[in-house]
Parts: sequence; structure tokens; C-alpha cells
Amino acid sequence: MFIRQLPLWIAETNCWIISRSKTDSECVLVDAPPSPEEILTVLTSNGLKPVAILATHGHIDHVGGVATLTRAGITEDQVSGLPVYINNGDIHMLLDPVGTSGVLGEELLRSGIDVRPPELIYNLDDGDTFSGSGLIFNTLLTPGHTEGSICLMVNDSETSEKLLFSGDHLFKGSIGRTDLPGGSYEKLVDSMRSKILPLDDAIIVLPGHGGVTTIGEERQTNPFLLQM
Repeated sequence: MFIRQLPLWIAETNCWIISRSKTDSECVLVDAPPSPEEILTVLTSNGLKPVAILATHGHIDHVGGVATLTRAGITEDQVSGLPVYINNGDIHMLLDPVGTSGVLGEELLRSGIDVRPPELIYNLDDGDTFSGSGLIFNTLLTPGHTEGSICLMVNDSETSEKLLFSGDHLFKGSIGRTDLPGGSYEKLVDSMRSKILPLDDAIIVLPGHGGVTTIGEERQTNPFLLQM
């Protein structure tokens, strides 16, 4: 697989670009921080065309670039652009990124970034799959950071490698904050125990912020997981 990590905007939120191989022209974006021009530059320089944006949750640092990216290359006679997939629990943040984001929403407005909601929005619920760019993404609903937080599992059939895009649920050495609207530490612990901790140690974790890790490394060293 071809995977590119782009830490962007104020919080260095990771946009993940993933395609079946380096030679494939189609790709999938996991999260879209409010730095869409930088994402478009990387896509263009690598000859990549996204087929969808998968949002791990609705916080503005993960979806603030959606409006620009979904409409890139769309002509006036076209009625819709790139589809966006998100859990229904967080769709209100995608529809109103400014009004649901406080100070960060004001910063987005000042930057002049397009904040219109995308034309095509689809729900990703627990157990749902998304197929695109020759890859299959399996959805794990993991509320806690937000009500609609999801993790996305990808299996590489050729190498047997498994990837988990964990959003802001699980980080290298930490977990997502739960003090924002829609957050719940109790729900995060419950979903971590039921959905993440049972996973195989070899699974590679690609989080919404920070560096890459594995389930096994976090099980052994993450102080929050050790408490669980």
C-alpha cells in the first residue's frame, strides 16, 4: 500500500492518504484538516485522485478542509463532488463546522477557507464497510472522544498487514480527550475495552495526531491502557 502522513494546521492533525499501491491513481483520504491546498498539492504531485473522504470524527481540525477538497475540480454543470463518510453522531459538526467549534471556528472563518457542507454525506456505523481505491475499510464505532468517533481497519490481502486509523481515540502513549461536547471518559474506556484492546498486537495504528504505533506497543506501554 501507498500511505502518506500529512500533519497539518494548528494541532498538526494527520491527514492520511492511502492507495492500493504506489502506481494506483485513486486514493482515499482519512480526515481532512483545514489545510486543503497543501493536501491538493501532495495529491497532484503524486498523480492521485481521491475517491472519498473518511472522517474519524467531526472536530474541525479533522473536517475543516472537507468543503474545498470535495469541490476541487468540479465544474459549474456538476451537482456534486467527492463523497464524505462520517458517523451520524458527528454529522452536525460537518454540517456546521464553524458554529460547533468555538474559537477554532472563528479562526477558520478568518482564514477564508470554504466552510460549506459537502453535497454527498454518508453514514458509517459500527460494522459498516467502505470500498474504494481497491481497499476495504471496516468501521469500528468507538465513542468517547466524540459521540460519533470511529476507527477504521484496513487489511492488505497481499502482505497480511493490518492498519487501524484510530482518529483521536487512541494515540501513541495516550488517548483522546473527553472534556469537549459529546465526550465521555466512561464511553471511551468502554469502547477501548470492547473494540480496541481485543485486537491483534501486530496491528499498526495510524492516529489522528502524532506518530505511528502498534496495538501491542500501546497495550504494553500506554499508561491509560495499562489502567484499563
